[in-house]
Amino acid sequence: MNIEKLKKVHLIGVGGIGVSAVARLMLDMGKSVSGSDANKSEITKELQGLGLIFHLGHSEGNLPDDTDLVVYSPAIQEDNPEREKAKRLGIKELSYPEMLGQIGRGKKVIAISGTNGKTTTTALIGLILEAAKLDPLVIVGSKVKSFKEGNLRFGQGEYFVVEACEYRANMLNINPDVLVLTNIEEDHLDYYRDLNHITETFQKFVDQLPAKGFLILNNDDEVSREKIKSKGKVATYGIKNKSAIMARGIKVENEKQYFDLLCDGEKIDETFSLQVPGVFNVYNALAATACGLELGIDPKIIRETLANFIGTWRRFEKVGERDGAIIISDYAHHPTAVAGTIRAAKEFYPDRRLVAVFKPHQHNRTKKLFKEFCEAFDQADLAIISEIFEVTGREAKEDQDVSSKDLVREIGKRGVNTIYGGNLEETRKLVLENIKKGDIVLIMGAGDIYKIADEIAK
Repeated sequence: MNIEKLKKVHLIGVGGIGVSAVARLMLDMGKSVSGSDANKSEITKELQGLGLIFHLGHSEGNLPDDTDLVVYSPAIQEDNPEREKAKRLGIKELSYPEMLGQIGRGKKVIAISGTNGKTTTTALIGLILEAAKLDPLVIVGSKVKSFKEGNLRFGQGEYFVVEACEYRANMLNINPDVLVLTNIEEDHLDYYRDLNHITETFQKFVDQLPAKGFLILNNDDEVSREKIKSKGKVATYGIKNKSAIMARGIKVENEKQYFDLLCDGEKIDETFSLQVPGVFNVYNALAATACGLELGIDPKIIRETLANFIGTWRRFEKVGERDGAIIISDYAHHPTAVAGTIRAAKEFYPDRRLVAVFKPHQHNRTKKLFKEFCEAFDQADLAIISEIFEVTGREAKEDQDVSSKDLVREIGKRGVNTIYGGNLEETRKLVLENIKKGDIVLIMGAGDIYKIADEIAK
């Protein structure tokens, strides 16, 4: 498919963070772009301002007969009326992951994949390449504050930097020249059988690297280190295990992280710093650094980019204050990410009470990783757990026997003061009733929980 020759593109689920980036790209390329979504949002409003013809709800009337291509979110089912009309008229359809594969044709593709850290690592690599005047095209699963268009950087250089999601093996639609693998853990167990199945799928992705391509691998992640093999070049990074790129002497001072960077055992002059918290962000920075160095980018450019990075939307994002309490919004929805984010908040604000507000995302994930979720809140002073967010099209009847009430009971047994939040509005009221001056209020989850953070901060 020749994207340049497309004239009219229609996107179903255009309000999603991924599909909306494609909409922005098509608009930047001068296409006539229409789209639909079940809800209006800040994203759809922004797209309308850029020229998108937006339709609220799904109907076959939304799809122009002379459309050249339909791009749909993976959450959109085959019986969607717009997809059914496209089939009837013979209009080409691509899922969002398939479209990413098409966008990458003719580019040098840098794909960032793994269970955790994809978004921040993608943003950092994109910013490093931008600072190095390489003019990359970047698509990321969040809004990067330094990018004019948030989740898209429209560049015309040879590199395409893209976040490659592992859900339903979607990353296999992308053919990378460089693959950055952050870590491998159990997740998306409504699709994958177990950790072995997940690892096998990531191995297939690694196997798609060309002979001259290379893999950036987290040497501290046991599964990646022991199970993933590559026939080509491998550049490792880590903090604990000996790696090509390493961080040493990590310390936190005045809401910043500092560390020394070692390249093949030799310290690179001057200390590196980060404004974003958590050891997980040190790993993200190391992954981005390893990629930049392999591409021949000056370490000074990399160091400066890391130091200036202020984060992305919903990744430890300070959204405001309420009566002296700092409100932070975060996308963490996997137990490792939840625990790491709480730990990061404690490191940055050691003398403050931490209120962790969490809405689990999907019954299957909550059920399969129940023990890990219960352990994730051990460092919180107060936990408020909203009822589980139901993901349309991904909820099985047999998984409905788990509730956030079960989490509250078990987290409480571990000595953490825990409250059941109920629905979103009930959770919001409980947060307002329980926060105190000087608190850090950490609001986490992948669904609609971020709305509480915005409302409380306002």
